[in-house]
Amino acid sequence: MTKVNLVKIEELLTRGVENIYPKREFLESRLKSGEPLTIYTGYDPTGPTLHIGHAITMRKLRQFQDLGHKVIMLIGDFTGMIGDPTDKTSARQQLTRKQVLQNCKNYQKQASKILNFAGKNKVEVKYNSKWLAKMDLKYFIELAAKFTVPQLMERDMFQERLKEGKTVCLHELIYPVMQAYDSFAMNVDGEVGGNDQTFNMLTGRDLMKDLKNKEKFVLTTKLLVDATGKKMGKSEGNMISLIDTPEEMFGKVMSWSDEMIAKGFELCTAVPMLEIDSIANDLKNGVNPRDLKVRLAEEVVKTFLGQKESQNAKEHFIATFSKKQTPQEMPEIKPSVYDVVTVLVEAKICTSKGDARRQIEQGGVKVNEEKINIFDFVTMPGDVVQKGSRFFVRVK
Repeated sequence: MTKVNLVKIEELLTRGVENIYPKREFLESRLKSGEPLTIYTGYDPTGPTLHIGHAITMRKLRQFQDLGHKVIMLIGDFTGMIGDPTDKTSARQQLTRKQVLQNCKNYQKQASKILNFAGKNKVEVKYNSKWLAKMDLKYFIELAAKFTVPQLMERDMFQERLKEGKTVCLHELIYPVMQAYDSFAMNVDGEVGGNDQTFNMLTGRDLMKDLKNKEKFVLTTKLLVDATGKKMGKSEGNMISLIDTPEEMFGKVMSWSDEMIAKGFELCTAVPMLEIDSIANDLKNGVNPRDLKVRLAEEVVKTFLGQKESQNAKEHFIATFSKKQTPQEMPEIKPSVYDVVTVLVEAKICTSKGDARRQIEQGGVKVNEEKINIFDFVTMPGDVVQKGSRFFVRVK
């Protein structure tokens, strides 16, 4: 029997939760029964670092773990090679086996900031290639017969692509079938994921009911998005990675839009919901959002990296950005070529030369605190190159 803590159960069922299928009462009843449940979330290794979007579902998994339930962190080393089409306006570039294994090699270490991989009720890590890579064609055809083309094509993104004359590839239709099979292969009781994964997770729920006559629950979490519904991303420079430094993490939170403050507290911190409701009201009543954002940044860094790191990051931010000081300590780089575009790219301040040029065009790049507007500007050893208010590098 698992521990029955009504306060923790209520928090699990409500905080950051978008929907519960088949309904909240179904999961609530199972949690209150003390019956041990098996829950999982899948993470496709499309990149080498886990980010705060992954952390939101991991925090929900940790709530299940703290109540004594069995949690599985599933690495989609097979589905990662297919490519989840969710929210994509075109097919993903497919990854090789070598690429996905390289990407996920540090996932457990990064996830350990949130999940507990030690002790009596440790999180178990599994890889879906264990069953998907062994599936023969005959069995796959039998599995595929459980689904219809209209069922798999009903997703809005596919309909939009077809309207725009874009293609929908067969392997993209197969993806939710493979994810659905994960639930069957592990015989889980439930799955947790962001609400953008609802279609895939409900496909797994249907398959469990068909093959095992089992009611799998699905819990979807809210997404951390701006007022337009846009998720954070690499191109915006505000995606928080779980390997970011405290200073990077603090600065990125400070770059979030004001509309993200209340949801950021709910999804990424341990601040009580009553206090978060008060914060939301303060924002509506015209309280300076900057002060609340500083508090949010403190709490986010504390949640993932610790109290001391949070305090140091706050002091660094105030000294560097609030007082407009260039930091005393910063990364250094000896570039292959000394033009500012190369410096920005090789210092990993910009993701590409195109990105660097866009930042320069938009007035976001300075050398020695002077804004530059030409791409072939040549830096000298000792120069400080800056992008925005948070990224600095000294040229060697």
